[in-house]
Amino acid sequence: MTGEPARVRQMWHLLEPLHAVLYYAPAAFEEAAALGYDTTERWASYFAWRAAPLGAADAREVVRTFHSFAPAMVGGYVPGGWATAAPDVVLAARLRAVDRAYRALFGDRVEGAEFAEAAALARRAAEAAGPGVPGSLGPANSALPWPDAPHLALWHAATVLREHRGDGHIAALAEAGLDPVEALVSFAAVGAAAPEVFASRGWSAAEWGAARQRLRERGLLAADGTATDAGRELRAKVELRTDEEAAAPWRALGEPGRERLAQLLGEPWLEVIGSGLLPSENTLGIGKV
Repeated sequence: MTGEPARVRQMWHLLEPLHAVLYYAPAAFEEAAALGYDTTERWASYFAWRAAPLGAADAREVVRTFHSFAPAMVGGYVPGGWATAAPDVVLAARLRAVDRAYRALFGDRVEGAEFAEAAALARRAAEAAGPGVPGSLGPANSALPWPDAPHLALWHAATVLREHRGDGHIAALAEAGLDPVEALVSFAAVGAAAPEVFASRGWSAAEWGAARQRLRERGLLAADGTATDAGRELRAKVELRTDEEAAAPWRALGEPGRERLAQLLGEPWLEVIGSGLLPSENTLGIGKV
């Protein structure tokens, strides 16, 4: 991949780990436990952290905006999680969690000039994301107040940008005629991650099998579950369309600004990846597609 899509993809790959520490850092689980969430597994806090910008969303709204999770799984956490802590309380706690996680990862550098410069550049990009579709995760995060501390502003910008990209990805999947479980099956089929990794989204074996059958009938999947040439072509179109939908912030920032931000993010990115906090294989296919 070359040109603008490659640059857009690069920025996603650099920013995604900086956002995702919220879902894995020990400090985040401690903050969630203090609110009353069960932290013996990560999903109760995940759904709370990620859905809180939507307000007290019901299960249907979270199924729609998160897209890849089985409705039965979502219903186990939403809306019941709002009885544990209201969304505004969750939003305050997630900033505390990120503050603690970033300080544990990066130390006093969060107070330094490079973090401040990175935050300013990332904010410029995030503010150019556009209004988006009302009720989706990108606009919901964009509407939140910007944190004052540069390292928290950097995390918030990363969050706005990744959810803006996610909204565009959902639109690209719909354009390709892929429902949520078909999207996962087709992504596994091109080697983005093992099918077992996608099991975390809660779809039953029967639902996964039915989606495979539908994709085979469309000529997108071979009998062994791998993608046909047509299946690979369709997934490539989805990813390209996703990059196109995510490009506006980086056009607005300009090439010198984007290159400088990429340079500033390089070391923090290496530290997050090297920390062992994040899973080595993920449902986003980072590093694979």
